[in-house]
Amino acid sequence: MIRFFDVVFALLGLVFGFPVLLLLTIVGYFDTGSPIFRQERVGRYQKPFTLVKFRTMKLDTESVASHLASSASITRFGHFLRKTKLDELPQLWNVLKGEMSLVGRPGLFNQHELTQERAKRGVYEVRPGITGLAQVNEIDMSTPELLAETDQKMIEHLSVVDYFRYIFMTLPGRGVVIE
Repeated sequence: MIRFFDVVFALLGLVFGFPVLLLLTIVGYFDTGSPIFRQERVGRYQKPFTLVKFRTMKLDTESVASHLASSASITRFGHFLRKTKLDELPQLWNVLKGEMSLVGRPGLFNQHELTQERAKRGVYEVRPGITGLAQVNEIDMSTPELLAETDQKMIEHLSVVDYFRYIFMTLPGRGVVIE
């Protein structure tokens, strides 16, 4: 059922969001010269996939988790994209391709501790997603054990109601739900 919702919403988001995607791509081109950011991430069964997002940092920024990058690396337009969560829109393509879900969260291969913690807890048995319990509770990748525990808890108890709740809490960029 979740995969059905993923496909429907990703398709609708890409079709109806196309004018916004096009506008953000054009503005991003003027901001950094390369508006689309691609990065290898850890997917389902720890299989690599290429995540696509709008670029929010300068081109010469090291490829590390956001919390490890210098805040001076974020462009003015990038701050806007992050605050509004619009930087995540291109990931709808990853969802449509079946590499991601709307709910969950992908990690980087260089985040060894997080990868081990998630593997230990069976998190890689499901598709990573754009948002989830950890994101709405503002748990980032700087606390790998807590993040993996939260991911595991979400996966074990994920219902269709929770799926929609996490999405709707993410859209306006707010929400802290302790469960």
